Amino acid sequence: MSGELLLSEDARSTAGILLLTIVAVEYGGTFMLRVVRGRVQMTPFQKAFARAGHAHAGVLVLAALICQILADAADLSGFQGILARGGVPVAAILFPAGFFFSSIGRGRTEPNRLIWLLYGGATVLAAGVVSLGLGLLR
Repeated sequence: MSGELLLSEDARSTAGILLLTIVAVEYGGTFMLRVVRGRVQMTPFQKAFARAGHAHAGVLVLAALICQILADAADLSGFQGILARGGVPVAAILFPAGFFFSSIGRGRTEPNRLIWLLYGGATVLAAGVVSLGLGLLR
């Protein structure tokens, strides 16, 4: 064993895209600074959802990067490989979208119907990490 880390083409391209999305998360951070400094008027509910959306985006992008390496280590293929490699990145889209889109609107104090995106994100996240976890244990 040479100690080299060789990524599959799937892992390399997905990781490249994920790294580029960090710029979008950074931009979201500048928005959060405007919110915290009172330059963007939001209800307490909207502030809480904006913070949660931003935090979930950052954490899930990092988790998705880690999952690319682990999916390669587990040598997964087929549907299990797709789910293990793609579940967390999809959740990294659905969770923030659920928080942001369900709280859009002047003076909103409770989520709209787009809250279902959070449930979709939770489902895809669970499926992806269970698939990857089982693949690593086999």
